[in-house]
Amino acid sequence: MMRHMRPHGPVVRTVRHDPADRPLLVIWEATRACALSCVHCRAEAQPRRDPRELDTEEATELMRQVASFGRPSPIFVITGGDCFEREDLDELVRRGRGLGLAVAVSPSGTAKLDRAALVRLQEAGVTAMSLSLDGATAQVHDGFRRVPGTFDRTVQAWATARELGMKVQVNSTMSSRTVHELPDLAALVREYGAMTWSAFMLVPMGRGVDLGALSAQQCEDVMNYLYDLGPHVPVKTTEGHHFRRVALQRAVLEERGADHVEVMGLGELYAELTERTAVFGWGDAVRARRPPVNVNAGYGFVFVSHVGTVHPSGFLPVSAGDVREQPLPEIYRSSELFTGLRDTSLLTGRCGTCEFARVCGGSRSRAYATSGDPHASDPLCAYEPGSFPYAEDVAALLAS
Repeated sequence: MMRHMRPHGPVVRTVRHDPADRPLLVIWEATRACALSCVHCRAEAQPRRDPRELDTEEATELMRQVASFGRPSPIFVITGGDCFEREDLDELVRRGRGLGLAVAVSPSGTAKLDRAALVRLQEAGVTAMSLSLDGATAQVHDGFRRVPGTFDRTVQAWATARELGMKVQVNSTMSSRTVHELPDLAALVREYGAMTWSAFMLVPMGRGVDLGALSAQQCEDVMNYLYDLGPHVPVKTTEGHHFRRVALQRAVLEERGADHVEVMGLGELYAELTERTAVFGWGDAVRARRPPVNVNAGYGFVFVSHVGTVHPSGFLPVSAGDVREQPLPEIYRSSELFTGLRDTSLLTGRCGTCEFARVCGGSRSRAYATSGDPHASDPLCAYEPGSFPYAEDVAALLAS
């Protein structure tokens, strides 16, 4: 059994500036071109670039708009498709750095992801990158990505980036096909080292519609398992906003000395993942728990598509404007879509009555994908509002 540190500092972290005024992250989909054909692809990536993409000068103007949000500037992430399909990638990074932006990249595990490319990016000014790893073996990961050799290239790029001094985030998709890989992936992250390991709770869109999403109960098991990993692996979630609710609940239960398995009704998947991880013998905690950050679609986060349309998230395909026609800060701060998503009073269903709404809010992307309403309940959350037995303890944590 893994042993845990008592929580120090905030259980859920909020950004220092107002997320309604300035996002923490701006994600730019530089292209949808990609040599892979991943079974879960949000962008349904294509083999060739779209002639409507923002060109070099338009992309530079976008970065100027990002810089105009003010200091500290949002982190600017260049993703895809595969951002290496852009011949001007290194130049774009240099221009972004010249504008004072922290620039990160999120490439695909293709043949273009080699040491020479990483060295060029580092010289251009990239300090962080994210890589996708959905299985702990080539058989599982390459089956998911549908191109042989992707696993080996990704792991080699991970090692090279670390050697060069880059910060690396590893992203892993949670689906019925890959969830049993979690313990082995956690061990791999511990072995190679990463700034963060992000578990992506699948949003059924693009090619991921038929992939096999977890049930709400399985998701609850996974969230609690990830919480257990916190003192051993720098874990976070993507589109798994109720991880923040779980973190608050677990902190209260630890203080109370209560059995989290019983109180939270955890099931077979949690037991399996915990048992398989226990054999690693990690023992006492080796790191401070990484508190999840209170951001959500349109609240600290904004996505700009390859053609310049602006979205609350890459997984919420509703446009609030176009950076070719209107400045990004204006769209982010004032559009009806973004301001509506930041208003928790508009949430409906269980999310609308939940006492954790202010720090969780649920996945607005998943709500939209499953119901057509971005304010509806997140179907991947099993929690019944008001059912947690220590409401006063939670209120005290939320007020701290």
